[in-house]
Amino acid sequence: MTTAIIERLTVKNFRSLADIDIKKLTPLTVLTGPNGSGKSTVFDVFAFLSECFEGGLRRAWDRRGKAAQLRTRGRDGPVVIEIKYREQRKPTGGNNPLITYHIEIDEEGGKPFVPREWLSWKRKGWGRPFHFMDYSSGTGSVVSGEFPDEDDRREDVPLSSSETLAVNVLGQLAKNPRVAALRNFVTGWHLSYLSTDEPRLQPETGPQEQLSRTGGNLANVIQHLSEHHRDRLQDIFKRLRQRVPRIDNVTAKPMPDGRLLLQIKDAPFDDPIMARFASDGTLKILAYLVLLHDPEKPPFLGIEEPENFLHPRLLYGLAEECRDASAASQILATTHSPFFLDALNPEEVRVLWRDAAGHTQCHPIAADEKIKAFIKEGAQLGDLWMEGQFGVGDPLTRSGAP
Repeated sequence: MTTAIIERLTVKNFRSLADIDIKKLTPLTVLTGPNGSGKSTVFDVFAFLSECFEGGLRRAWDRRGKAAQLRTRGRDGPVVIEIKYREQRKPTGGNNPLITYHIEIDEEGGKPFVPREWLSWKRKGWGRPFHFMDYSSGTGSVVSGEFPDEDDRREDVPLSSSETLAVNVLGQLAKNPRVAALRNFVTGWHLSYLSTDEPRLQPETGPQEQLSRTGGNLANVIQHLSEHHRDRLQDIFKRLRQRVPRIDNVTAKPMPDGRLLLQIKDAPFDDPIMARFASDGTLKILAYLVLLHDPEKPPFLGIEEPENFLHPRLLYGLAEECRDASAASQILATTHSPFFLDALNPEEVRVLWRDAAGHTQCHPIAADEKIKAFIKEGAQLGDLWMEGQFGVGDPLTRSGAP
C-alpha cells in the first residue's frame, strides 16, 4: 500500500470551512474546540475525498445534500480541497518532493462537475511548481513516468464526463505511477466512526482483515487475527486486560446457522457472555485496540471523539496508543476531552472556533508563547484547555474567538 504524509490541508466553501488552511500536520494531529466549531467538518473533508475516490463524485456529493447543503452558506464558487503531501518512498539522496493535489467541485443542473483538478510538484526543490496532471471539466493532459518533468512528453487524455476524477482514471494506468500512488494512498484511508451497537451484531462467519468504519465486523477481524496473527491478538488482549482487568478472553465463535458470535469472558466466571450484553466501554476500547494494532495499518487513519463511552482515566493511555500507531499511520483525531489532550504535545493540537461570520478558524497552539511557557513549567494541555488558557475555542464565550 502506498504511504504518504499529509503536511497541509486547505479547504474553501465546504460547509463552515469557508477558507481554512491547516499547516504542518504532524503524524498525530488532534483537533479540539467547542461543539459546532467545525471539527467534524474537517474530518468529513477527508471522508468526502476518500468516498470520491472509492465510489465516485456523484455519490459522495449527493449523500451530503449536494451544493445546497455542502457549499458554505452565502458564498458562491466551487468547493476547493487541496492537500500537500510527501510520498514515503526509499531515500533518493534527499527529501521526497512535496506534491500538491488540488480539486475544485461545482454544481450545474443539480449535478456535480470538476472545473479544475491538478497534481504538481517541485522535483528540484526550487522554481515554480510543475503541473504533471492538469484537467478542466473533463479535458486535460498528463505527463507519464516515474519522475515526470517539464521536458517530458505531455499526453492529452479526455475523460468520459466532467464529473469524472482524473486521478481515478489515470491512477489505474501503470504508466502514471505518481498519479497511481495518490489514488492508492487515498483509497487506503480509514475514517473511523466506531459505534457501540454494530459490534454487538452477529455477522456472517468469515475472517476479514480490516475493521469497518463502524466496527460492525469486529468479530470477523478477531477471527482473522486468531487464524493469522495470533501473537498480535494476544497482545491486544493483554492491553485490553490492562484497561478492563476482569476480562479474561474474547472469542469469535462460528455458529451452526453461519453467523459469527463474539463472546467476552470475565475472569471470575466459567461461561462467557455474548458481545451484545457487554458494556459499551469494553467494546469500544477493544475496537480501538484492534484498529490501532492492525498488522496492515492504513496510511491515514481518522478517529472521531475517542472519549465517547470510555472512562476518563483510559484516555491518556489511548492517546499514547495513537501516537505509537502514528509511526506507521498518520492519524487525525477530534476530541473534547482534557484527559486525551493531557498526553499530547502542543505541536499535535489545533483549536477550532467560529468567527463572527460563522466560519471555522484554526489556531495552532504551538505558536502560542504563553502555552509554551506553561508546558515548560510542567503544565498539561488538558488543564490549560479547561482553564481557558488556549485563548480561543472557549465554549463559554460568545463565539470562542479571542
